[in-house]
Amino acid sequence: MTGFNMKVTPEIENLTEICKDHSTLDLSLYGKYDVKRGLRDVNGKGVLAGLTQVSNVCATKVVDGKEVPCAGKLSYRGYDIKDLTRGFIEDDRFGFEETTYLLMFGKLPTAQELQDFTKLLANQRSLPTNFVRDVIMKAPSKDIMNALSRSVLTLYCYDKNPDDIALPNVLRQCLNLISVFPLLSVYGYQAYNHYSCGKSLYIHNPKKDLSTAENILRMLRPDKKYSHLEAKILDLALILHMEHGGGNNSTFTTRVVSSSGTDTYSAVAAALGSLKGPKHGGANIKVVSMFNDMKKHIKDFSDEDEIRVYLRKLLHKEAFDKRGLIYGMGHAVYSVSDPRAQVLKGFVEKLAKEKGRMKDYQLYANVEHLAPEVIAQERRIYKGVSANVDFYSGFVYSMLDLPLELYTPMFAVARIVGWSAHRMEELINVDKIIRPAYKNVLDPSEYVPLSDR
Repeated sequence: MTGFNMKVTPEIENLTEICKDHSTLDLSLYGKYDVKRGLRDVNGKGVLAGLTQVSNVCATKVVDGKEVPCAGKLSYRGYDIKDLTRGFIEDDRFGFEETTYLLMFGKLPTAQELQDFTKLLANQRSLPTNFVRDVIMKAPSKDIMNALSRSVLTLYCYDKNPDDIALPNVLRQCLNLISVFPLLSVYGYQAYNHYSCGKSLYIHNPKKDLSTAENILRMLRPDKKYSHLEAKILDLALILHMEHGGGNNSTFTTRVVSSSGTDTYSAVAAALGSLKGPKHGGANIKVVSMFNDMKKHIKDFSDEDEIRVYLRKLLHKEAFDKRGLIYGMGHAVYSVSDPRAQVLKGFVEKLAKEKGRMKDYQLYANVEHLAPEVIAQERRIYKGVSANVDFYSGFVYSMLDLPLELYTPMFAVARIVGWSAHRMEELINVDKIIRPAYKNVLDPSEYVPLSDR
């Protein structure tokens, strides 16, 4: 087999080894030249690369002149995420649209502003004529993130003014993408489920009077039905995934690409490529897969000793994917607690009761309790470990009957809001391309004629 579908041949394997031989760095040089690997210092703290007002992530406080870990905090435009979500929960209303307004425009909307903005998003929630047939269904992909990227780049061709980066035009494009991401994601899955899996095809139109979360469940399910609690917890999950500071990989990608002056569709497609990675947006899939394996090997979900044995096997690379990781535990910034996980957990038990999944919930709760203890015994760690938002979000999505293929796209449906806010902030404030430095550590070589090699 040749061309695009050529298999990995012995020749390719050999060339790979040559590439490795001449591309492997001496890792001690990072210390010699004080280069921050992954743009983080030895304590895992990110290198300061920019300024933002969009959101803030805090996991430490200063006590007696020393920086010490504290309960994690996340704020959107200065508002604590716990206070924001409490407002939606107490009023028993959906918060996706209001939080989108806050992140995009920097202030909480009045009732009239929220009503007008919600109507604006609803009116944008449609795709070009025949786009579903000509683009989404023409080349269905098992990877919905790739399908989403392709759809975003194709929308460039339908935009009469795609390259104009004047702020009003970019804002128009961002709001349109925020509105249609649920459609692109769900329709991309429906096309894959039909053409690749042989299942029935359902293409339900969104309704203008429904929230983003309600429309996602309506478009996804054959009977269009969902409970109020299901829609509320999906709305909450989307809000918690909307934004997480400028330092996360996909948001930094958005700002780097935006700084080059390129179009909105290219910047968002680049961010999608970043989010797709299992070290970033795909983490909750790993959590669910790990728990599925765990349930095969643990007989009593309330037996803490049995759970400890499995967790130690995970760390010793003897269970699941043998990577030595307990997925969903730990975070690059948070140590004491992840506020997003805390907010989400408050609803998880309610949904588990509605869905008859309390036995599974008990297992999750026990692992959350025991994993930090086991990790502390088995690993030398410089900071504490706690459950992150992915620990419970995958469980929530499974209870909502979302297919695995849509887990990361749901992250994208939320995070497109944060990307858009950061793209606008970058264009408003910075007219300079982001261009970091890499130090060359290879000595010069003398050219050797081909006949002498």
